[in-house]
Amino acid sequence: EKVRPLEGFSAIAMARDWGGPPRLHTGTSFFYFVTEQWKYDDQSMVDQVSPLVDKPRYNHGADYNYLGTRLGWTPSYPQFDKNPIKMVGESGLTDKDEIVRSIVKDVKEGNTKFAIQNPEDPKTFPKVMFVWRGNLIGSSSKGHEYFLKHLLGTHNGVLGEQNTELKTEEIEWGEDSAEGKLDLMINMDFRMVSSGLYSDIVLPA
Repeated sequence: EKVRPLEGFSAIAMARDWGGPPRLHTGTSFFYFVTEQWKYDDQSMVDQVSPLVDKPRYNHGADYNYLGTRLGWTPSYPQFDKNPIKMVGESGLTDKDEIVRSIVKDVKEGNTKFAIQNPEDPKTFPKVMFVWRGNLIGSSSKGHEYFLKHLLGTHNGVLGEQNTELKTEEIEWGEDSAEGKLDLMINMDFRMVSSGLYSDIVLPA
């Protein structure tokens, strides 16, 4: 059900007619951060560690997302705290390998940071979201009320408070969590689904 429209949409969204298959960001990690659920998380990695290990490297699961991104194990978008198109333009370089080396150098020197290091930076918020033949809001989303509060900025039933006892080490922990990060949500479907009720534009497709 969830993969049915992926082939067609990936060709359009990921410019697959121009290049090879892209590395896609896992939806679980993406929504974990954009809906601020990582700040409500009370599951310490201490409870998950192997009996053969004294203690985990990090106590908060979000830090492992950062580690995986930094080491190239998993894609994470947006990648950096700067627009990659502007980064290439500002470098003044045209050779692909030189551009890559320049960006790696900036990251190592701390001039450029991974966006996941500061998920609450408004520059990295998703602004436009397409939902194509998938019922995200009210059905498929894990943590529905957090989606309503932090992603859509509408009425919600979030009852829990953010966990201030279990904090991240690598990821910046801001005190204020944004509500209503999206500017535009477009739902494309041929069914009457709950996502359409929360969308700005509904297209029968």
